[in-house]
Amino acid sequence: MVDRQSRLHDMVTRQIVARGVRDAAVIAAMRAVSREAFVDPAQAAFAYDDTPLSIGAGQTISQPYIVAVMLEAARIATTDVVLEVGAGSGYLAALMGRLAARVIAIERQPRLATAARQRLADMGYTNVEILTGDGTEGCPGAAPFDAIIVSAGGPAIPLPLREQLAVGGRLVMPIGRGADQNLIRLTRSNVDVFDEEEFGAVRFVPLIGSHGWPASDL
Repeated sequence: MVDRQSRLHDMVTRQIVARGVRDAAVIAAMRAVSREAFVDPAQAAFAYDDTPLSIGAGQTISQPYIVAVMLEAARIATTDVVLEVGAGSGYLAALMGRLAARVIAIERQPRLATAARQRLADMGYTNVEILTGDGTEGCPGAAPFDAIIVSAGGPAIPLPLREQLAVGGRLVMPIGRGADQNLIRLTRSNVDVFDEEEFGAVRFVPLIGSHGWPASDL
């Protein structure tokens, strides 16, 4: 039987490096964090497959390649304070915890937030904080953020997240709904100037909140 470390190494080599991700820090983080630890034990056999997996409460853990693309696009430095919207099981927050100085991750589903908080504490992460709430409001008390990653597709970039992005900061987020989503990076080049780039089609769960999709529409 192929052991977990070999499967993890193979996942990164075949699904991430071979498909063009080049950021050495992102690759090292992906090799260091076991995706298996963030999925339901019943799905452990599929943890290293090139696919998203359900984590309950209508949420998913994203496809490994897309996670790596988002991390690379965010250009996270070791001194950065970063925000994740849609923490889920805590997988991306754990990866960011290896790249940044401080991570704030917000999850709207209390059960998922509680489990992610305990999981990361058990794994020894001291620079990652999991909050329960409406991630589209951001976290004003910890702003400004050097990088923000939104792990759900919204109708537009939430205004509070734009306002909480530091000058020079990067926000990576899927825009759209269902099969009609595009991954974008917003860079705040000046106080009033934002530059936008596209990274191609993706598919994420909908971003629900006061600055996302109304829950009643889903």
